[in-house]
Amino acid sequence: MKSVLVIGLGNFGLMIAKQVHELGHQVMAIDIDEERVNGALPYVTNALIGDSTNESFLASLGINNFDVCIETIGNNFQSSLETTSLLKELGGKKVVSRANREAQAKFLLRNGADEVVNPEKQIAKWTAIRYTSNHILDYIKLDDNYAIFEVKLPKDWIGKTVNQVNIRQKFGINIMALKKDGDMNLAIAPDTVFEKDLTLLVLGEHKAIQKCFHI
Repeated sequence: MKSVLVIGLGNFGLMIAKQVHELGHQVMAIDIDEERVNGALPYVTNALIGDSTNESFLASLGINNFDVCIETIGNNFQSSLETTSLLKELGGKKVVSRANREAQAKFLLRNGADEVVNPEKQIAKWTAIRYTSNHILDYIKLDDNYAIFEVKLPKDWIGKTVNQVNIRQKFGINIMALKKDGDMNLAIAPDTVFEKDLTLLVLGEHKAIQKCFHI
């Protein structure tokens, strides 16, 4: 179990707080707006009303006791920047900040953020990839070149073995798992036969995935 501080309870921050809490971690949620704080109380370990740009207030929380500090202020970049800087100055072990633009990300990283997330950009890219393809069901970006994709099984693979298809040798793509009816099979062997209605979790370069699955 980890101790997580979430600052900013707009839609994005509240969703993060809920998800972290559901994963079984302790969540302290902070916002300057009383209504937002009250709305978060049923979903988090604790929630407080406070100004995250106030050093005394943040210091009173014991920032160095949190495993992760997630700053999600989206409507006031000055407050986001000041909060990020204070979190690191007060001993934040891992500070993750929200950015709405690339320029903001650069400033946040220079001023204490260990990592930056841009939810709009990430969702936009996921949506573009997901809904312009007939084969991709989901994907997780690993870096600028590699990702894990969940793809539909090509019809001409049905009845063939992993070794016969041989996409690792042909495209440099690794089959990580097979899914059918919600069940995941991680025991992939060269003689594993592809059955109808399977989906595949594959790891590889974006271009290789596109070429292999004709995306």
